[in-house]
Amino acid sequence: MPIVKFIKEKKEIEVPEGANLRAEAVKAGINLNQGFNGIGASINKYCNCSTMSFGLIGGMCGTCRVLITKGMENTNKLTMREYVKFKVPLTPDPIPPLAYIGHEDTMRLACCTTVNGDIEVESGPEVNLFGENFFS
Repeated sequence: MPIVKFIKEKKEIEVPEGANLRAEAVKAGINLNQGFNGIGASINKYCNCSTMSFGLIGGMCGTCRVLITKGMENTNKLTMREYVKFKVPLTPDPIPPLAYIGHEDTMRLACCTTVNGDIEVESGPEVNLFGENFFS
């Protein structure tokens, strides 16, 4: 069974192959819906797109952003919603595009990520809103 290591929380959990990353984190008591730079983490734990839609429609709010630091090959391919969030600079979504925050190749939405092998995850990676790429 794959092992998911949460770096900031200093916690490792064993998950079944093909498990949803966000669902397994919730079971382990880890809040991945941390918002942006920790702002809104307490409210986002309960008010996020996965909770509101009872898990039927994920990836809409973008608050469960995680950085896969090791084992990206052990996750599923980017979903269409993730591709639009992280790769397309202008999106029709109601929240700002995440295409300029950096780490676009290793950033994922936990609610859209399937674990197929060992991975290391950084929850709530910092977003540099004033960096050279964000407003370009």
